[in-house]
Amino acid sequence: MTNHAWILLAVYFLILLLLAKPCGIYIAHVMDGKLKFARGLENALYRVCGIKQSEEMGWLKYALAILIFNALGALAVYALQRLQLWLPLNPQQMSNVTPDSSFNTAISFVTNTNWQGYSGESTMSYLTQMLGLTVQNFFSAATGIVVVIAFIRGFLRHTASTIGNAWVDLTRCTLYILLPLSMVFAVFLSSQGVIQNFDAYKSVTTVEATKYDNPKLDAAGQPLKDAKGNAITEPATTQTQTLPMGPVASQEAIKMIGTNGGGFFNANSAHPYENPNALTNFLQMLSIFLIPAGLCITFGRMVGDTRQGWTVFAAMSLIFLVFAIGAMTFEQQGNPHLTALGADQTLTALQPGGNMEGKETRFGIADSGLFATITTLASCGAVNAMHDSFTPLGGLIPIASMQLGEVVFGGVGSGLYGMLVFAVMAVFIAGLMIGRTPEYLGKKIEAFDMKMVSIAILVTPLLVLAGTAVAVMTEAGRAGIANPGAHGYSEILYAMTSVANNNGSAFAGLSANTPFYNVLLAVGMWFGRFGVIVPVLALAGSLAAKKRITVTAGTMPAHGPLFVALLIGVVLLVGLLNYVPALALGPVVEHFMLWSGH
Repeated sequence: MTNHAWILLAVYFLILLLLAKPCGIYIAHVMDGKLKFARGLENALYRVCGIKQSEEMGWLKYALAILIFNALGALAVYALQRLQLWLPLNPQQMSNVTPDSSFNTAISFVTNTNWQGYSGESTMSYLTQMLGLTVQNFFSAATGIVVVIAFIRGFLRHTASTIGNAWVDLTRCTLYILLPLSMVFAVFLSSQGVIQNFDAYKSVTTVEATKYDNPKLDAAGQPLKDAKGNAITEPATTQTQTLPMGPVASQEAIKMIGTNGGGFFNANSAHPYENPNALTNFLQMLSIFLIPAGLCITFGRMVGDTRQGWTVFAAMSLIFLVFAIGAMTFEQQGNPHLTALGADQTLTALQPGGNMEGKETRFGIADSGLFATITTLASCGAVNAMHDSFTPLGGLIPIASMQLGEVVFGGVGSGLYGMLVFAVMAVFIAGLMIGRTPEYLGKKIEAFDMKMVSIAILVTPLLVLAGTAVAVMTEAGRAGIANPGAHGYSEILYAMTSVANNNGSAFAGLSANTPFYNVLLAVGMWFGRFGVIVPVLALAGSLAAKKRITVTAGTMPAHGPLFVALLIGVVLLVGLLNYVPALALGPVVEHFMLWSGH
């Protein structure tokens, strides 16, 4: 790693550490109902919607409310896409989106995945971007936060039959946390050059002419082909370029703060209209981890023991730092074949100290490697570089980051409840080793609890591995591979890992905007999200109903270096071990092929 990389990582982590505590305290106040500044608006919303604030829900009713809320959101996003040609705020007259792509996108944004099989600037109208995608960025982020708050209440309460009111939690989270943060961040992004308008796309004259090959057409307007079936082209030049416009800053802010990912443009956070400079790039990385880091502190404050929150934060931080150093180091090594040809100045310029393929020159290797690690650990999916162009081991880091279960800071809410599930698993394993009934935060961990933990942990690898197997065994799945061999397999593995863990980033060499992949990936996204949320809420209900037991000399402390090490070990062994054979067939094989000269 270069000096720049070390300084960047150190400054980033220091600022994150400083912001975690105030952010966590603020979230705790919000979810405990202690904020008053918008209480009038909050109460008005309850009256309009017929919500009784004092009426709490058991875990099953809470889960049903979450499922219904998100199902209605999916229907709304689907309808907007299918009808956008006839709706307002569509200056480019974007046509209606196809049924399979609409289905995939609706599920994607509702599940906080934001997988995009389409090019945003040529597919979605402004109304669809705002009323459909941006709104769901808020609601899907709020869903993750309220689920972890309900889970924390399970530890906090005893002999209770309820875990909160889903509608109150969703309202407070959106009104007091996500909206204010997004508004401030959107104004900052606009000040740096991120566009925010409703203008039609602009046609401009470029300084230099662009040369390209234009296909020849017959009288019917169809491309002409030669005897071998290849398209016949003729050289052409142009000095005009179309610049897309739109309400970008407002969507960019919540896509980062809500760990949603996706993007207004196909180039995502590599596009200068979304991410103009090094400052916006740094603050976008910071905004991704802000709420997940703060929620660790929220957890400690709500359960009455701040050491618990810092213990989880420490475990997440250690894994993050190791993965970030790995990604930046592997990318700094570059391609050995280009390095070996260093005598050729042209080739040396292609790799100034590392692998610059697929990276923006205004960000460079270190910033791109760190961004890739953060966005894949955090189930965000926003990208400022082409992960498909990373070195084999550099690309393995984003895949492995997602395969941990998105629990290292992770998505807003989903990262913490995923890590707490692993914490319950850790105390269960420790209890087996010392012959005691396992307990965590004063609650005994019993058979039903471990069944829910097992479901929450195993549902994602089941979706990833089964989905990958289906794709590589079927003609429709193999048809999307642009790079045959180990790398093509890695593209499919990455896609299934991304959607099942609700990340949304991609190895873009896979052509996934087909009916086969749109349906397969949508199924992975839905069950990857709610197949975890439902057992987590069931576990919350079970814990809330238990009596709190007294801490004794034989109780294993759930804080301190020993528990941090145990928690990290469980995350790595249980979370990642499922995928070792699959990783061996993809990026590991590709690494050996690259360095052996094949």
